[in-house]
Amino acid sequence: MTDTLDETRWNDVTTRNRAADGTFVYAVKTTGVYCRPSCPSRQAKRANVAFYTAPAEAEAAGFRPCRRCHPAAVQEPATSLMQAMAAYITQHAEESLPLARLADQAGMSPTHFQRAFKAALGVSPREYQAARRLSRFKLALRGGEGVLEAGIDAGYGSTSRVYEAIDGGLGMTPSAYRAGGAGEAITYAVRDTTLGPLMMAATQRGVCFVQFGPSAEALLAQLAAEFPKAALSPAGEAAEGPLDAWMAALAAHLEQAAPRPDLPLDLRGTAFQISVWRFLMSVKPGDVVSYSELAEGAGKPRAIRAAASACAANRIAVLIPCHRALRADGSLGGYRWGLERKRALLDAERRVSAAG
Repeated sequence: MTDTLDETRWNDVTTRNRAADGTFVYAVKTTGVYCRPSCPSRQAKRANVAFYTAPAEAEAAGFRPCRRCHPAAVQEPATSLMQAMAAYITQHAEESLPLARLADQAGMSPTHFQRAFKAALGVSPREYQAARRLSRFKLALRGGEGVLEAGIDAGYGSTSRVYEAIDGGLGMTPSAYRAGGAGEAITYAVRDTTLGPLMMAATQRGVCFVQFGPSAEALLAQLAAEFPKAALSPAGEAAEGPLDAWMAALAAHLEQAAPRPDLPLDLRGTAFQISVWRFLMSVKPGDVVSYSELAEGAGKPRAIRAAASACAANRIAVLIPCHRALRADGSLGGYRWGLERKRALLDAERRVSAAG
């Protein structure tokens, strides 16, 4: 999917297609400059070109705007329009929104709108609507509505369409999701580490939550938000059971370069998310993978964005080592617990790997 999109963008650059201005920018690695597609500058070699959806993204990667075509000034209006269309889709997520209707609302042709929306938001209008509809459905379930009522309100129309459409997006059945962890007993503990306060929580099946945060109070609020109806209890200093020992093993891994503890995990996610997490756990310390390699390792080579989203949805820091996933250009990309922690984890693993 990404390769096809890049081919289309490269064609827009080589033809200096003005209609593509505002839908993306391209950067030239040899000059450190980024441009709009119709820039009159001398054409760069394809191998030296990278594409970005917005000027801010190109500048975050270290490129500066071209002084000939002023790409930031061109990009902003189109990006604002696509953001407005995203808001329109959110407001009408439960309705039928054919591409022709959306394009007419934006004052564009269907083909141009489809390309512009995907360039700005990273997903197609249809995929964006599906995500917003699912979000509305989940909110209704958590608010206490029944599966049928929540599904109809979200625009699914029937319970059969709910199960077809969510395709594992809840990470569990709708009725189980609605329960919000009801009936679960979760024990938690907090330790100070070199990377800041760290909370670990576990059910009888294993670790379900490992998070860094600014304080023990903030971490407890996060845990409660993840499992709002579960019975949460602190392990305490003299806690019985393995939790305190697990925390000690994880702290030793972070602070003393001890091996990553092989602990039982209570993984909660979609089938694809779990396949991504399991692949990450097979990556050796000191090694890294790109998001495309991660998608391929999870069995869906075209689902690169979904693989990155699975990393972002990971509730279990370090034990599921999503810090080992980088962008294709080798840059850090994102990290749920902050890029400084990601960099520190990678540096520590590389030091240990080099020493071994």
